Amino acid sequence: MSQHAQLIGLDWGTSSLRAYLYDVDGKVIATRQHAWGIRQLPEGGFATALRAITAGWPPCVIVAAGMIGSRQGWREVPYLDLPADAAAIAQGMLRVEACTSHALWIAPGLRRKEPADVMRGEETQIVGALTQQRADRTACFVLPGTHSKWATVNDGRIVAFDTVMTGELYALLMKHSILGAGIDLASAPSFSEEAFARGVHAVKDSGASGVFGCLFSVRALMLAGQLAADDLPDFVSGLLIGEEFRIAALREVQATPLCLIGEPALCRRYIAAAAIFGHAPPAVIDDAAAQGLWQLAAAGGLLQHATFHSYAGADT
Repeated sequence: MSQHAQLIGLDWGTSSLRAYLYDVDGKVIATRQHAWGIRQLPEGGFATALRAITAGWPPCVIVAAGMIGSRQGWREVPYLDLPADAAAIAQGMLRVEACTSHALWIAPGLRRKEPADVMRGEETQIVGALTQQRADRTACFVLPGTHSKWATVNDGRIVAFDTVMTGELYALLMKHSILGAGIDLASAPSFSEEAFARGVHAVKDSGASGVFGCLFSVRALMLAGQLAADDLPDFVSGLLIGEEFRIAALREVQATPLCLIGEPALCRRYIAAAAIFGHAPPAVIDDAAAQGLWQLAAAGGLLQHATFHSYAGADT
């Protein structure tokens, strides 16, 4: 069955590239994904990756977000200062003149000046989440991951955010520290919510010492036979994610509704931690980037003069 395509969106990060093909109403009619992040491109670089990921798709206008707009990306797009909404982000988009196969526009990231912090890609996910009925236009948006983001949104504008290197610290501790010695994460049992909650409670009750005062206790608990090796990964995860919530409590985030944007399995941990810290159950949005890219294209006027293309593919 033929469909009318109007736009291609790219969520192009450090380790992966995801492409979306949209119909004239903004519905995603085809999706593709490849491990062509900006650090592992195929021979031929960005242009080759783009042609391959869009092969067989109509030659639509493209909007991209993420690390593709970084200093190491195809074209560096300057950060916008806070506060920023969809209109401001769209206004900051720049076209990649070196791209000859498509009209390719890249969205900017956001910058907090004091203390210094940046994001690229998460702002587009937040824009997408704001269009969904479950997401309040005034809320704290939490985006778990390698570098977790806690962003405050007031009336649809991103007004503040903080980055916590939770995922990266977890990987370092489990792969390169004494805590992870002898632990094979690949063969670890399924998620132990009990061990995770134990870690969250430990850091919640840590007082002024915080997570750094708790980490070596992991080793001590192991030596004392009070923590099983199988439970160690989830206990450490609980400590680190719990620290995010402990910091948020110091900033009085409890008064603001939480919205999680991310993979369901990872969000499950944040839901458990939120309950321990007294938050109401957060709304959870899995894939907000696709809707965010469409919203930026619309706000940037890129859909007004776009040509409709017939597409009869069968992508997932």
